[in-house]
Amino acid sequence: MIKKVTDDADRRMRKSIESFQSDLSRVRTGRAHPSLLEHITVEYYGTETPIGQAASVSVEDARTLTVTAWDATLVPLIEKAILESDLGLNPSTAGTVIRVPIPALTEERRKSLVKLIKAEAEQAKVAVRNIRRDSISKLKELKKVKDISEDEERSADVIVQKLTDSHVKNIDDIVTSKEQEILAI
Repeated sequence: MIKKVTDDADRRMRKSIESFQSDLSRVRTGRAHPSLLEHITVEYYGTETPIGQAASVSVEDARTLTVTAWDATLVPLIEKAILESDLGLNPSTAGTVIRVPIPALTEERRKSLVKLIKAEAEQAKVAVRNIRRDSISKLKELKKVKDISEDEERSADVIVQKLTDSHVKNIDDIVTSKEQEILAI
């Protein structure tokens, strides 16, 4: 019973961290990376489709992405979607290839991105702590219905707390590395 609760907590905490890392991959660091455009969708035959499913996104150089549409009629739609995104990018089209230059980040923008990352990290930590709270309440229920003893509950609480501390430290490490990546010129 205890193993089941702690394994479930660990699995859910890992998923929270994966979600956090996915959110961070969208934060622009001044370098070109195809994941910058992942969340942008374009209308493709009446359906909102992610750019990655309607075109090929690749890195031309450190500051330029190239988007090659699979259907020539999509080029203006993709260009418009990139322009209207919240990324502040200005694509330029040459035939079926769209070049997206990634402008250098200003120091002010870098600092605001660091604040944004720290806010995202705090949300991830809250999610991990909520999972801890759920797990501890499950353990209390098990003790209440006499499936586990009081000593077993206490030792399981310690295990859940160690899991929580480990995952919170992991989040802090991710934030530190991303912060260094953003602040590097």
